[in-house]
Amino acid sequence: MMKPAAGRPPRFSLACVGIGLTAGLLSGLFGVGGGTVIVPLLVLLLGFDQRRAAGTSLAAIVPTATVGVISYAVHGSVAWLPALILAAGAVVGAQIGTWLLPRIAQNALRWGFVAFLVIVIVMLFVQVPSRDAELPLTWFTGAGLVVLGLFTGVMAGLLGVGGGVIVVPALMLLFGTSDLVAKGTSLLMMIPTALSGTVGNIRRANVDLVAAAIIGAAACTTTALGAWIATNIDPFTATILFAAFMTFIAAQMAVRAVRARRA
Repeated sequence: MMKPAAGRPPRFSLACVGIGLTAGLLSGLFGVGGGTVIVPLLVLLLGFDQRRAAGTSLAAIVPTATVGVISYAVHGSVAWLPALILAAGAVVGAQIGTWLLPRIAQNALRWGFVAFLVIVIVMLFVQVPSRDAELPLTWFTGAGLVVLGLFTGVMAGLLGVGGGVIVVPALMLLFGTSDLVAKGTSLLMMIPTALSGTVGNIRRANVDLVAAAIIGAAACTTTALGAWIATNIDPFTATILFAAFMTFIAAQMAVRAVRARRA
């Protein structure tokens, strides 16, 4: 049973605000949902179990991603229809991922994803995207976006990995999209996906709505700042920062794999 806001210590609200401010900045800067920050911090600082932390993070992503989309749309850096195609594929893929979850060894998946991230980090420096590059929608790119959305959803269902970690580099490396369009499109894709997941989590009591509201509200105050920073730094600097973020995600996943093996 979820405690009312008035019954929680001030530390709870302060921790949620701090988590939200950090997640919002990273969300706007990198075009990710912020779950890679929210989930471990909820577990570490507030003692959430993994399932409730993931559900709370997903709910907080909805307002965060919405502010991020608006911030990138102001600069014309959102591919609207491709984002909806990605979202449709991700929703279906998430169902496939959750079905596969008990049938696939989790640790093998974690190490496979770490290897995937290492390859992506290297490739980011092979081809630094142009800020003038767009995402034209053709039958070929449309089919590719469906496949990318499905893959993103499957990985989210299997590992709880946010879509932006996969979608942003994939749009840049495979579709030749500029880093700004990739980030804005990724954030838009997350909104329907997060809404769908949050409805299911509320039904299963896997979300703390008070924490999600505080984190989401705090994140909204820094998401626009992150997007502003992203649009005002050069593509190579943006690539270095994104590669550093991906390295953090890979290290986080590797630690989980090592701990799971020892358990």
